Amino acid sequence: MSADATTTTDIPATIAGLREAFASGRTRPYEWRRQQLEGMSRMLRENEKALGDAMHSDLGRSHFEGWGSETNFVDNEISHTLKHLRSWMKPERVPTPTAIQPGNCHIHKEPLGVTLVLGAWNHPIQLALAPAAASISAGNCVLIKPSEISSACSQIIAQLLPRYVDSDCIKVVEGAVETSTALLAERFDHIFYTGGGTVGRIVMTAAAQHLCPVTLELGGKSPAIVDRSAKVSVAARRIVRGKFWNTGQTCVAPDYALVHKDVLDSFVSAASAAIKRFYGDDPSQSRDIGRIINDRHFERITALMAGGTVSAGGQSDPATRYIAPTLLTNVDLDSPLMSEEIFGPLLPIVPVDSIDEAIEFVNSRPKPLALYVFTSDKQVEQGVLGRTSSGGACVNETLMHLVAPDLPFGGVGPSGMGAYHGRAGFETYSHRKSVLSRSTLIDPAVAYPPFTDGKQKIARRFM
Repeated sequence: MSADATTTTDIPATIAGLREAFASGRTRPYEWRRQQLEGMSRMLRENEKALGDAMHSDLGRSHFEGWGSETNFVDNEISHTLKHLRSWMKPERVPTPTAIQPGNCHIHKEPLGVTLVLGAWNHPIQLALAPAAASISAGNCVLIKPSEISSACSQIIAQLLPRYVDSDCIKVVEGAVETSTALLAERFDHIFYTGGGTVGRIVMTAAAQHLCPVTLELGGKSPAIVDRSAKVSVAARRIVRGKFWNTGQTCVAPDYALVHKDVLDSFVSAASAAIKRFYGDDPSQSRDIGRIINDRHFERITALMAGGTVSAGGQSDPATRYIAPTLLTNVDLDSPLMSEEIFGPLLPIVPVDSIDEAIEFVNSRPKPLALYVFTSDKQVEQGVLGRTSSGGACVNETLMHLVAPDLPFGGVGPSGMGAYHGRAGFETYSHRKSVLSRSTLIDPAVAYPPFTDGKQKIARRFM
């Protein structure tokens, strides 16, 4: 634990300090928000190598992959926010009914107060700092708890962030389960949690004690549907890239592929070729394949392989927590492979006779965080998007909907609630306060008792 990090015993005093800082009004002005976001951006750019080293230490990730999906991702989010923040902060004028004129109606964007961000280990920089940046953009104080599982990243965030931002208003606490438990016992004005549904329920239960709103990013089994009209070679490449990015440890990774039987063999062949092309004959030597975060997850993922027949990959090494990019066919639909979120480099491939069967398969299971459909048929595209529910979706692509800052990112049902990225993040951390302002130049008697027949007649014309 870094010397600058808050400890469990400090938590009540730390939150009290954040409340005092928020009450002072210092976080509300545009200039404060801009300065904090620019500071976070400088931190990311000036410490890119150190942050990359921490991600490599925790996850075995290449520096380019860490830059692409973490440091540069958050920096782009901040850049987009800074470009639009003044306009987002402006009161929004809405129509004023005749009955209450002369006057005007506005919606003011008001910060919530003191917020908590509970980060996740799989994208330890992005999932701690992107929600925090959104909270800062809305004028809040924020307490960040990175995941202790990605300990190197947790430590470097705790060390670096206070050097670049207002440490009276933006703080980091490190720790494990007991720290999270202590935090959740306190009152916050918003809690943002990324992780699994089991802990998500704990977070939501704790928040309910204080009537605190929550954003939950929970994941799930995201399907990739490959229609017979799809360009199979492209579909295979994009699904392989999306599945094995961060060694499959991504909440929106394609969890399984539903492939039309007419193109099943060609898809398996193309996906196998893509794995070899991307990662070489021995992916364990590729710098673009990382490692599983810990022994527990390694054992869990390797056990899931029993749910299908290995068509490509399948190798593993417990000493280094390496699991090869693996394709599985002849999948047992009742096995844990198809009921648990894999969160690792295994891709089950399930044949379907039709798109209707694929849609029914998806709809028979909990709503996923993402859905991917590959097709060149607009009717198929519209049918899949219109008849399924998911947090987000891509047509002929995977993962990349996260890159567009104007697309809200969030789940639905068991895959989560609430959304962020871009303006959606600003809105998540803001209260939309309704404000009516009326003129005192005119004060008609019809508005006041006694409500005579004449007054009622006039009122009924305008109300």
